Amino acid sequence: MTDRSSKTLLLVSACALVDTDGRVLLAQRPTGKPLAGMWEFPGGKVEPDETPEQTLIRELREELGIETQAACLAPLTFASHTYERFHLLMPLYVCRRYEGIARGHEGQAIKWVWARDLRTFPMPPADEPLIAPLVELLG
Repeated sequence: MTDRSSKTLLLVSACALVDTDGRVLLAQRPTGKPLAGMWEFPGGKVEPDETPEQTLIRELREELGIETQAACLAPLTFASHTYERFHLLMPLYVCRRYEGIARGHEGQAIKWVWARDLRTFPMPPADEPLIAPLVELLG
């Protein structure tokens, strides 16, 4: 029997926002936050009263000024990664239908990148397994 860790399970919902050219949006973690300077898919912690889809709708609005609906969020894959203080479970959704122009509303830099170029950006360890399914989907 293996030793089980008592780490808290953290559920975070992430979104691969795809533009009309087929590029994916990355946001850079701001100074002062853990993993500052790394690039990640937008999203955030799922609150106790939310579904992962509701979280993304809220986070995309707050972080980027983008409006979307649950029907426009297609689940693609997920990441399961143990950090020092918690275990992260992160479903990744693809969103191609949204309204608005993405802007970093919380001071974060954003960048539209081709899926095949995602590995050239430093990303948190939990995000790395999400790249291959996106490359397969988007080329």
